[in-house]
Amino acid sequence: MAKYIFVTGGVVSSLGKGIASASIGLLLKSRGLKVTLQKLDPYINVDPGTMSPYQHGEVYVTEDGAETDLDLGHYERFTGQTMTKNNNVTAGRIYHTVIMKERRGDYLGATVQVVPHITDEIKRAITQLAAQQQVDVVIVEVGGTVGDIESLPFLEAIRQLRNEVGRGNAINVHLTLVPYIRAADELKTKPTQHSVGKLREIGLQAEILLCRTERPFLESVREKIAQFCNVENRAVIQALDVQDVYEVPLMLSQQGLDDTVLRMLELQCPKEDLAAWRTQVVDRALHPKHRVSIAIVGKYVKLQDAYKSIYEALRHSGLVNDAEVVVKRIDAEQIEQEGAASLLCDVQGVLIPGGFGYRGIEGKLEAITYARKTGKPFLGICLGMQCAVIEIARNLCGLKGANSTEFDSDTPHPVISLLEEQEGVTALGGSMRLGASRFQIHPSTRTHTAYGLLETQERHRHRYEVNNRYRDRLTQAGLVVAGTYEPGNLVEVIELRDHPWFVAGQFHPEFKSRPLEPHPLFRAFVEASLKGSSETQAVSFQVPRRLSRDASVSKTRSRSR
Repeated sequence: MAKYIFVTGGVVSSLGKGIASASIGLLLKSRGLKVTLQKLDPYINVDPGTMSPYQHGEVYVTEDGAETDLDLGHYERFTGQTMTKNNNVTAGRIYHTVIMKERRGDYLGATVQVVPHITDEIKRAITQLAAQQQVDVVIVEVGGTVGDIESLPFLEAIRQLRNEVGRGNAINVHLTLVPYIRAADELKTKPTQHSVGKLREIGLQAEILLCRTERPFLESVREKIAQFCNVENRAVIQALDVQDVYEVPLMLSQQGLDDTVLRMLELQCPKEDLAAWRTQVVDRALHPKHRVSIAIVGKYVKLQDAYKSIYEALRHSGLVNDAEVVVKRIDAEQIEQEGAASLLCDVQGVLIPGGFGYRGIEGKLEAITYARKTGKPFLGICLGMQCAVIEIARNLCGLKGANSTEFDSDTPHPVISLLEEQEGVTALGGSMRLGASRFQIHPSTRTHTAYGLLETQERHRHRYEVNNRYRDRLTQAGLVVAGTYEPGNLVEVIELRDHPWFVAGQFHPEFKSRPLEPHPLFRAFVEASLKGSSETQAVSFQVPRRLSRDASVSKTRSRSR
């Protein structure tokens, strides 16, 4: 039977339950256990697919085509495990399932209630994941903060499940805050005590406390927390701010978190092996030899989490190239106002990410024109590829007014058009081309050089494609079709023939990048940017950086409505 670790959070949001959960997953995997992780989100949306990036951050797409919470990206990057639609469960999905069962008469006329029907469905989602993936340990992260009304059904389900599986088979790791009060020059434990007390009111006892703190605390503070929260001294773990987020597993391991978890779950495992993580990830992140600047021109650059996986994929490629990748976030509308040259002149590479809607498109097109004419390495992702096709059509093919039918339904040259199977689709949620698709890579292309393969698989999230009626005109102007999806002969990757490095794909490569296995296209893009950079000289000092909440156990998230 699988063991369960339930990760909850208290006091305030954005303490970093996702990073903490992923770090625990990495530690247990390094001890030889097979693990999986699951995110329980208390919002009523069925999935985050229709939510604004300003509300929720990026939508993370799994291999099987689920639109999920961005924490699943942390899970995959830290553990290397492939997540599925069952690794993310929302309150909306749970309620939808229960209502459909009631409509079918599955409850035989019973009054449908939160307890037991909703809680039973939550427990079923957790236990079925364990059975389907046949793992030793399931790490279940509960979104939100203890005390939130919407989290109560999930916490009640966890309470019931803990009783059902019995002692030694489930524990609760509670992430809380120990704030530093500057005026008093003291660390305060009362918020942690109140948070654990709130858990007890629900019927849950925390066995392990991860205490988010910006300053190390003394043993006396640890003893006080342990005494008033009814946990062991060694189960009070300091989750300190760190210089790089990938240090978190090492910090937790140094305090014996994995040993404590294994002891409480009654598991015997060999000593952890984090040598590769320490040398190839953390050491390179803290001591880069080079530096390269990459511009990301997008719509949602003001929110860190909107392009989370892209930032991480760039970091991974920096690691393998012994370089710090400095990301310059540029609002596409700002380019429309100020021009591309003034905003992109000091970067060594340009990246256009995915997105939806017309806002900022002309700024993205201008950025692509600048990268094309100056020879700066360019990487386009999803919408970024579509914009590249539009730019080439307008400026190299002479197709005045060329556009996507997403932005202009009356364009005289619809070089980007709606997928045939998408015509007539009115529902927004889960109705796009989603998930992994295999495609062929054409030889003698930069894409083939990067992958070293003639066929591969990538994740998609889009409705529009390159219009094949314009392929001959585009290729005659210098566009190279470097990859195709054979059903329908759809364009997957494009390049420019007479450019140092200009590649764009219809898919989202960022979702498959890992710290120890950077994605081939990102790796080649950063390498090309380094070669063209005048700032690749050795850095003889540790790069100073002011740490954001994102560079710690925490996860930045917009809570504005």
